[in-house]
Amino acid sequence: MYSGSQPTPARWDPTTYAAFAGHRSRPFFDLLGRVLVEDPDEVVDLGCGSGELTATLAHRWPAARVLGVDNSPDMLQQAATRAHERLSFSSADLTTYLPPRSTRVVVSNAAYQWVPDHAPLLQAIAEQLPRDGWLAVQVPGNFDSPSHRAIRDQVAETRWQEATGGLQLRPDPVLTPAQYTALLVDAGLLPDVWETTYQQVLTGDGPVLGWVRGTALRPVLTALPPDLHEPFLSELGDRLRNAYPATGSGDGQRTVFAFRRIFLVGHRPA
Repeated sequence: MYSGSQPTPARWDPTTYAAFAGHRSRPFFDLLGRVLVEDPDEVVDLGCGSGELTATLAHRWPAARVLGVDNSPDMLQQAATRAHERLSFSSADLTTYLPPRSTRVVVSNAAYQWVPDHAPLLQAIAEQLPRDGWLAVQVPGNFDSPSHRAIRDQVAETRWQEATGGLQLRPDPVLTPAQYTALLVDAGLLPDVWETTYQQVLTGDGPVLGWVRGTALRPVLTALPPDLHEPFLSELGDRLRNAYPATGSGDGQRTVFAFRRIFLVGHRPA
């Protein structure tokens, strides 16, 4: 997924991110289920990551040209292995990138939370949609969850502030559903906006740490010297085990991890 624009870009680890592929892909398909178009000629996936989900767009719309856009070299390297005549991938920065004005379907799954002040960008994309154009975006809405509060609290401690060079994590980088609805309406689109909290059952010992390591922890691990990664992760792992107690033991351990997602779909009538 999209790595964001930062002074020292946080690299994506495709293997770590893919560890929870089933849980991460479900919101994508729930989002696309509300895009009711039969035969678009052009589709763009913003923040395409490794391209696995982007490739499903080419299967769904077999006559469409599909473009996946991301700025992570590691993710795009994997995505390139999925390319074919109708499916291509390109490097671009979502803080400035606008799809071609002819694009009928614009999709973004869990990317714009990394883009500061992304509302004007989404509005610009929405405003340029052609007739019978669709914008479908999903962003995490869990920034006030115990997992993210634990990360912010630990990073804010003096020793970790010194180690990270004063890293400041944004407490809530996404809008409310009502604000996204207003954005779509102001752009002249028919809005379909909702939120869902998935009660995800994760397995193993301390799985929530594994989850956030592939996403929310990237800026922290980028800012920390490598020799402090394990001490930071060990301390955070204890916090997360307390916040998300597991049931069972050994290979039978199960942890319920509630994850809120916000979905916005806008359609410009033909």
